[in-house]
Amino acid sequence: MYHKATLKNGLRIITVPLKNAKTVAILVLVKTGSVYEKKQESGISHFLEHMLFKGTKKRPRTVDIAKELDKVGAKFNAFTGKEYMGFYTVVNNRHLDIGLDVLSDMFLNSKLEGKEMKREKGVIIEEIKMIHDTPTRFIEDLWESLLYGRQPAGRDIAGTKESVFGLNRQMLKKYYLSQFIASNTAIVLAGNLEREEVSKKIKKYFSMINVGKPRETPKTFENQKIPKISLHFKKTDQTHLTLGVRTYSVFHLDKYVLELLAAVLGGNMSSRLFISVRERKGLAYYVSSQTSYYNDRGYLATSAGVDHQKVDKTIKIILREYKGIIKNITGDELKKAKEFLKGRMSIGLEGPDDYAFFVGGEEITTGEILTPEQIYARIDKVSLGDIKRVARDIFKPKKLNLAVIGPHKDKQKFYKLLKL
Repeated sequence: MYHKATLKNGLRIITVPLKNAKTVAILVLVKTGSVYEKKQESGISHFLEHMLFKGTKKRPRTVDIAKELDKVGAKFNAFTGKEYMGFYTVVNNRHLDIGLDVLSDMFLNSKLEGKEMKREKGVIIEEIKMIHDTPTRFIEDLWESLLYGRQPAGRDIAGTKESVFGLNRQMLKKYYLSQFIASNTAIVLAGNLEREEVSKKIKKYFSMINVGKPRETPKTFENQKIPKISLHFKKTDQTHLTLGVRTYSVFHLDKYVLELLAAVLGGNMSSRLFISVRERKGLAYYVSSQTSYYNDRGYLATSAGVDHQKVDKTIKIILREYKGIIKNITGDELKKAKEFLKGRMSIGLEGPDDYAFFVGGEEITTGEILTPEQIYARIDKVSLGDIKRVARDIFKPKKLNLAVIGPHKDKQKFYKLLKL
C-alpha cells in the first residue's frame, strides 16, 4: 500500500502508489500545533499556517502563489490542529513538479513579513469572532476547555484576540525555526507515481529544510473526581450542548472499541440516540456521538441542538443511553456498527488525497501506518464483552462533562441531572 523512507536528517518520505489515479496528492505534515505553544504564543501555529501563503522571495505575493497553482487547476489548502498541521495540494500527474515546487517554496522560503502579519491579524481576529458566533463550532472549543482547563490542550487553536495581537515577527520566526524541521516533518505523496523518481524530487525540492531538535511533546494532566459543567451564556434560538466522558489516547488498544461504542450510540441515522432523541421525541435536528484521540488523552461525547425548554429531557435521554449500553447491546447492533465503520472507511479512501491524509495521519500521530485491512481486522476482533467492559469503565458519574451554549445561568440545575 505504501513505502516509507527516513532520510539522514530525519525527514520522512511516504509514497502511496495508485496506478489508476490521474492526480497526485502532496501532503506536508508537521508535528506541531496549539499544544506545543507557550501561553503568550497562543494561536501562533495557526497564524504561521496563514503566513506561509503570504509570499516568498520567488513568489512575493499571495496571488503569485495562488496563480501558479490555479493555472493548472490544482486544489490546495492548509490546516492547523492541536498536535499537528499540514499543507497540501492535489495536481494532475503532469504537474507534479509544479506542486512540489510551490509547496516546498512556501514551506522553506516564506518571508513572514511584519507588514503582512499586521494585516493578517485582522483576518484571524475575524475568524475567531466567526467561530464564537457559530455555536455548533464554538461548542467544540468550549468542551475541550472544560476538559483541560488552562493547559495547552484546553486552549483554542486560533488563540484569543489578545494573544494574536501580541504576536510579532521575532516570535513567529523563532517558532518556525524550532518546529518546521526535518525530524518533525513527513511528506506524503499518493497517486500514479514512481517511488524512486518521487524520492529524488523530494530530496531536491526540500534539500534546504532546517534540522534541529523540536520542542518536547507536552503532557496533559487529568484528575477528574466529580462531574464538570461549563455554561456559555448567549442569547441563541436553541441550546447547543456536548455531553460526554474522558477516555483514552490514540495509542490505546481500546480505541476501536470506543469507535464502535460511538457508532452504536450516535454514529448514524439508525443509532440509538438518533432514534431516541430525534425520531421518537423530536427534540433535535442534529444529534451525534463522536470520539477524539490525542497523544495522551481522548474523549467520547454526544452533541445536539435543542429547544431551551427541552435541554433537561435531552440530557436525561443521552445519559439513559450511556447507562443502558453497559448492560444491553446485541450482537446484531455490534455487527451493524462494524460494517458501518468499515464501509465509511472504504468510502473515505477513494482518491489520492484521501490516501495521503489517511497514511499521513497514521504516521504523524502514532508512527505506525496500518493498512485498511489491518484496521478492519482490529474492528472485527471487538466482542460484546469488550463493549460492555469499556462502557463500564468510561460511563461513570465522576467522568461526566457537560458544555452548554445558550441563555442558561443555573449550573446547579444541570449538576442535578448528571447522574448515571
